Amino acid sequence: MKQLLTALAVAGVLGAALAHGKPATDTVDAQIQRDLHYHIAELADDAYAGRAPGTAGEDKTVAWLQKHFAALGTEPGNAGSWVQEVPITAVTSAPSAVLEIRGPDFSADLAYGTDMMVATQRQVASTGISDSELVFVGYGINAPERGWNDYAGVDVTGKTVVVLVNDPGFATQDPSLFNGNAMTYYGRWDYKYAEAARQGAAGALIVHETEAASYPWEVVRNSWSGAKIGLSADNRHKDKVAVEGWVPLAQAEALFKAAGLDYQASKRAAQQAGFKARSLGGLSASVQLENTLAESLSRNVVALIPGSTYPDEVIIYTAHWDHLGVRPDDEGDNIYNGASDNASGVAGLLAIARQLQAEATPPERSILFLAVTAEESGLLGSKFYSDNPIFPPAQTVANFNMDNIAAGNLGRTRDVAVVGYGNSELEDYLARAAKAQGRVVVQEPYPEKGSYYRSDHFSLARVGIPALYLTNATDSVEHGKAWGDARLRDYTANHYHKPSDEYDPAWDLSGAAQEVMLLLQMGRELAASRDFPRWHEGVEFKATREASLQP
Repeated sequence: MKQLLTALAVAGVLGAALAHGKPATDTVDAQIQRDLHYHIAELADDAYAGRAPGTAGEDKTVAWLQKHFAALGTEPGNAGSWVQEVPITAVTSAPSAVLEIRGPDFSADLAYGTDMMVATQRQVASTGISDSELVFVGYGINAPERGWNDYAGVDVTGKTVVVLVNDPGFATQDPSLFNGNAMTYYGRWDYKYAEAARQGAAGALIVHETEAASYPWEVVRNSWSGAKIGLSADNRHKDKVAVEGWVPLAQAEALFKAAGLDYQASKRAAQQAGFKARSLGGLSASVQLENTLAESLSRNVVALIPGSTYPDEVIIYTAHWDHLGVRPDDEGDNIYNGASDNASGVAGLLAIARQLQAEATPPERSILFLAVTAEESGLLGSKFYSDNPIFPPAQTVANFNMDNIAAGNLGRTRDVAVVGYGNSELEDYLARAAKAQGRVVVQEPYPEKGSYYRSDHFSLARVGIPALYLTNATDSVEHGKAWGDARLRDYTANHYHKPSDEYDPAWDLSGAAQEVMLLLQMGRELAASRDFPRWHEGVEFKATREASLQP
């Protein structure tokens, strides 16, 4: 649990709360920082129990957001309602599961949490695999446009595929292979499971390597334990493998050795076009998952500022309100408060709404504030919105996403880091706003993480909407870039998806406020224009956008 605040810290939080309701008589920057502190302190409090969808923590979160959007003078954004209901089903697999690996001269029982993590997206009471042959399929990628198919010439029907994390470009650092160091969607774990299902596999196990995954094993363990939440739909389980899982590097190396193979040599072979999948020496896997199912209606929160001239055209600001909830089996602090991830982004929504509502004239285009559910479960809330949009994609001008904007608490920076740098004309607007702040626009610091496919803007991008996602810039004005890089690495290693992502009144949120002000200015400019920004040539979302804009 959070430690009790000192008297001074309590005074600081109360001061932020009292100042929150005060008219903005000083700078916009100061007001935004107050708003960020105020809302993060509240939403990351233990009383919200980690803001897990389908829990009392959700009810409390949604009530807080509705109350404050209403107090700011925004309107309910969904035909008179503050929410968009999102049907979800939580599948909780018993942690007693054991992954049994058997071979001619090998036997291993892999324990849940330490030796492996397994789960299922199938919404059934029981599922599993039995004596399922293990097949190494390299990176598990089928990309015809790149002349790459790791499944060529192999039938994996009913088998369990063993897959490398990330993609060959990262492994080789060859800029001509995929996107080089920058992860493509083919490197994402959700793609790998989906492709395995398309190929008929019964199970899929991804080998975890910290550098290639961009997070340590603890993140896998914490994120994959407890309930797995999915969108509720009839027969949805048919397009999922029965068992999805991860194994740490040490366990993978042992399995390859048992199969008479060298893991590192096999990995190098998989980095070459024309790689041939192969059976892992007669090894097979068995595991049974006993599941508890719980259906509920989660909610996206939607608040609207109607456009004065073009109300049917909209600019959407997104942030996810959910986090990982409470893990009863954890020892010590078991509440995942998610202060930076993503109470900070939701606080940014409210800060922008306050500033736009305070302006003398309303925006010419509508502004929609969309606080989505179940991002941590696979972008479910934003996916539901993109499949059931309040404003059609063709009338949606742009999306600006805020996720984890307080990570590392780096303070003011000289740079502005863009995830998916070079994707769209939105970066022209960003360059102007950044110049006004005396900052330069750069590529995200860690493109190998594949962050463009890991937050809610991706759900809108996939239906063609130009979407911009800024990440934590590291060139600290006060301390320099090396210090900023170290701070961000420390956050990822020690606080990301861990109970220690807690609010501290001493946080320096001036850098987060810089980001909020950039997105505020971009929204203002777009709302006053007739532009519909485009994707750049070669971006995978361009064709969808162009088709939607045809008369």
